[in-house]
Amino acid sequence: MALEMRVPSPGESITEVEIAEWLVADGDWVEKDQAIAEVDSDKATLELPAEASGIITLKAEEGDAVAVGAVVCLIDTEAAKPEGAGETVVAKTTEAPVENVETPSTPTADTYATGTPSPAARKILSEKGMDPASILGTGKDGRITKEDAIKAVPSMGTKGEDDRGSNRKKLSMLRRKVAERLVSVKNETAMLTTFNEVDMTAIFDIRKQYKEQFKEKHSVGLGFMSFFTLAVVRALELFPDVNSMIDGDYKITYDYKDISIAVSGPKGLMVPVIRHAENLSFRGVEAEVKRLAIRARDGQITVDEMTGGTFTISNGGVFGSMLSTPILNPPQSGILGMHNIVERPVAVNGKVEIRPIMYLALSYDHRIIDGKESVGFLVAIKEALENPTELLMENNIESALEL
Repeated sequence: MALEMRVPSPGESITEVEIAEWLVADGDWVEKDQAIAEVDSDKATLELPAEASGIITLKAEEGDAVAVGAVVCLIDTEAAKPEGAGETVVAKTTEAPVENVETPSTPTADTYATGTPSPAARKILSEKGMDPASILGTGKDGRITKEDAIKAVPSMGTKGEDDRGSNRKKLSMLRRKVAERLVSVKNETAMLTTFNEVDMTAIFDIRKQYKEQFKEKHSVGLGFMSFFTLAVVRALELFPDVNSMIDGDYKITYDYKDISIAVSGPKGLMVPVIRHAENLSFRGVEAEVKRLAIRARDGQITVDEMTGGTFTISNGGVFGSMLSTPILNPPQSGILGMHNIVERPVAVNGKVEIRPIMYLALSYDHRIIDGKESVGFLVAIKEALENPTELLMENNIESALEL
């Protein structure tokens, strides 16, 4: 009996997906719940698990756009399992390639997983320009783990004058959708950006004094995102138009604060959402940021986790950006750009002092947010970050940090 595997719906409003990569070959034996493919939608990348065990016949090629509900492969559930399929066999006798710093101490089994990188490992190898086939995986059944990819060292070959190759690769559906949305923002909104700077001394002092105690108590680090998120929540309370969106001839203003955070994922930019940030403490924000960032990095983020935000925070500082103009995340009307923190000479009470300074950028839709509101909003964030004890912690740091 041939089981027809159809494309499941990744989420509401998504009508088609793209076969990003087959993790198995035509005619392979697959086990039930084994990941057989990665599929891209315009919002996320998802793994497609086998619905039964059997011999697989592929009905779509990598790069094909297929409708939700379409048949992408057949699984012959009555086929006999080939001898040795999914079982440990004699280990390869070839030596580990020089790119892999360490080799496993025990032989690795040859299965469908052998040589297959995890989503996180695939991203790292792609950034290094390395072929997964050159890596010996140390994970279960020979899968290439994130640690394998981190340790892998590209070979240092010398290129000659004739080594001028190029590579043409189709953009993923997610990347194409991001590009489309970014262009539409520039064309369909009246986007402006206002800038300010913030002295991070007070936050540095709090983190220096309490970060170890905070981590020991809550098993999560005390980073900058909790301060920025709660500062944004406070500013949105003071300037509700920034927490609004345009819908045709109407303005929709939200009484809740769902904060989108821009993070880098294996398929590009991901923007998961911290729900009801106004109800979260420092611990709650840090725990949610960590959870969403890990899921995005590992390619496990869902469509639901990336929709419905009312304001976005983008931290280009982690990549070393000094200053940038962030692009709106439609249909939102505002986005805050964080940047790197640099020691700069500043005037303090008539004297020059060296302080850790971060430049901030607020891009906003001028159709719905006036200049006075945008500047006031950014100043409110600056005030909260420079005086967090009073404005974000009610003058009780240990209580705010739940220590």
